[in-house]
Amino acid sequence: MNIYYTKQRWKWILIGLVTSIFAASIVYSNFVVKRVSNEERDKIKIWADAIQRKAAIVNYTEEFFERIREEERRRANLLAKAYNKLATSGSSEDITFYLELISNNKTIPVILTDEERNINGTVNFEINTDSVRVLEGELLEEFSQFKPISINYYGKHYMYLYYKESQIYSDLRTVIDDLIESFFNEVVVNSASVPVIITDSTKSRIITFGNMQLDSLHITEKADSIIKDMSQQNLPIEIQIHGLGKSFVFYKESVLLSQLRYFPYVQFFAIAVFLLVAYLLFSISRRSEQDQVWVGMSKETAHQLGTPLSSLIGWIEMLRLQNVSEEIIAELEKDVQRLDVIAQRFSKIGSSPELKKENLVKVINDFVEYYKTRTSSKINFYIYSDPADEINLPLNRYLFEWVIENLCKNAVDAMSGAGNINFEITTDSKRAYIDISDTGKGLAKKDFQTIFKPGYTSKPRGWGLGLSLAYRIIKKYHKGKIFVKSAQVGKGTTFRIVLRKK
Repeated sequence: MNIYYTKQRWKWILIGLVTSIFAASIVYSNFVVKRVSNEERDKIKIWADAIQRKAAIVNYTEEFFERIREEERRRANLLAKAYNKLATSGSSEDITFYLELISNNKTIPVILTDEERNINGTVNFEINTDSVRVLEGELLEEFSQFKPISINYYGKHYMYLYYKESQIYSDLRTVIDDLIESFFNEVVVNSASVPVIITDSTKSRIITFGNMQLDSLHITEKADSIIKDMSQQNLPIEIQIHGLGKSFVFYKESVLLSQLRYFPYVQFFAIAVFLLVAYLLFSISRRSEQDQVWVGMSKETAHQLGTPLSSLIGWIEMLRLQNVSEEIIAELEKDVQRLDVIAQRFSKIGSSPELKKENLVKVINDFVEYYKTRTSSKINFYIYSDPADEINLPLNRYLFEWVIENLCKNAVDAMSGAGNINFEITTDSKRAYIDISDTGKGLAKKDFQTIFKPGYTSKPRGWGLGLSLAYRIIKKYHKGKIFVKSAQVGKGTTFRIVLRKK
């Protein structure tokens, strides 16, 4: 069974499960957001209708107060005519009506002056005539709301009647101002939490705004873009405001609804971060556990090989005493040395290996000379580098030979015992490159990365550890690289090893 593919299958199953959970979460969140959005739009519609009704009430109240103001002005003119009639009437003329008209004025404050604004009398306005004799300064400004009425009482001599709004009307004016201010407050700070901007008729000058996290300066700078964004969401409400004329109320969905719209994506990001962190922690933990298992297995293997090696050395000496052929003894010694090398390889797994300056060309040539006598005669080895060349670099000979051996064994298996294995060694100023190619079955491009994973194997009885060990030795211990340079199914595979010179 291929352990790697089994692990990959479970990984895809988990990814599919997580994706399904996320998709269901997104669908449900969108459903909730849509419901909240519909409810909020209903509230906004009611709020918009209420604005229009309140604006109509404010305008009606303002028109009503304006009529009262005009009525007071007419009463003041009538009062001035009554004073004028008193001043110009003859002794026989009945002036009872005019006296009653003047005496019935209980609301309009009046000050009567001569041509020099000397105060002659007041009505509905208390003033200390001993200290204030002339209508001037703040008092004149207060009674200059309306043009004074001139009264011709004798020849070319005139008296002037100054008047202002009654206290009742002033109180009403305060009420209307409060009403307008209250209207603005209710619009910008609304129970629906709707961001609002009120502009003038040009839709460029902002009168006020609410439920927006911006100060006056920033809202002015961004007015065009904000108003454009709001007008795209909802049509502005046109209202008439006293002193401002036609105005527009722009509004958009609340901050809460906007946040709800982005909630599924925030949720996805949080889940993704959680899964990524969990996966990294799990991978680190799993890798650490694998390292411990590999180290333990390697140390135990090296220990187990030690005893039979000692015995074999003793048996070789006994065979030499028995006058056995030196050729046979030499081959046996080579195999014992090879077993000793293998034991040293296993013993170095898990510890920091010692790197020494080695001649890369000689190491590869020595290995090939040993290995080709132990493979089929139909396997041809070619090294494209002059044996006299020296490429010295930091190397752990035992572990590096293990990498080359694993690659060669895989190549022999891929060629079914017949074919060519080529070594091409090149260098630049900083690195050495070893390309190892064969004429075997080749490799699919999709497997270029996966072949270095533990458990990956194409052999019925393989463990899938050889290339994984090679990858670990080159990358972790020699700080180099190993990868599939090229491959073609049915024609062969080329591996490249990159090693640093320093």
